[in-house]
Amino acid sequence: MSDIKGKYKKVIEDLEKNIKDPKDLLYAKEKIMELTLIFMDIIDRLTALTDARIKEIEERQEEIDNRINSVKSMVDEIEGDIYEEDDGYEFEIVCPYCNYEFTTDMADEERDEIKCPNCNNIIELDWNQDDDCSSCVGNCSHCYEDEVAEESQEYKPTGKDEKKKGQDEEDQNKEDEDM
Repeated sequence: MSDIKGKYKKVIEDLEKNIKDPKDLLYAKEKIMELTLIFMDIIDRLTALTDARIKEIEERQEEIDNRINSVKSMVDEIEGDIYEEDDGYEFEIVCPYCNYEFTTDMADEERDEIKCPNCNNIIELDWNQDDDCSSCVGNCSHCYEDEVAEESQEYKPTGKDEKKKGQDEEDQNKEDEDM
């Protein structure tokens, strides 16, 4: 800016040296002043427009940053849920002694037993349940699935079964007649 002031003063001094008529000098200074004010007005308008655009860009950038932070926090939560190395697992257990249902946080699968908080009996845990289910007395989901599968199979009588069925019906009819 100081460079512009210096150049402006030099132009005015040149005008004063070269224009001898005071009336013409005054006229030239006024016209240069008008021209300077026009340029200053243009510069002020451009500055105002630039400032407004910069402010708009800053507001948009702030909005974008807020959205990015929101998405980042969601991604961090999802990532935490997916990759979280939580060693504890909650299990729902029904005590076979008192039928008390409780939830417990199991830190590892190495525990073979747990104490019922209601009856204080020790419950043995079987992490690797076998398919034979010899120790469950028919109450496990595996046995239930086998039972349902057996019931759902279609019964197809053999020739012997049909003869026996026919014989049973004849015997029933004879008993009804005798009565």
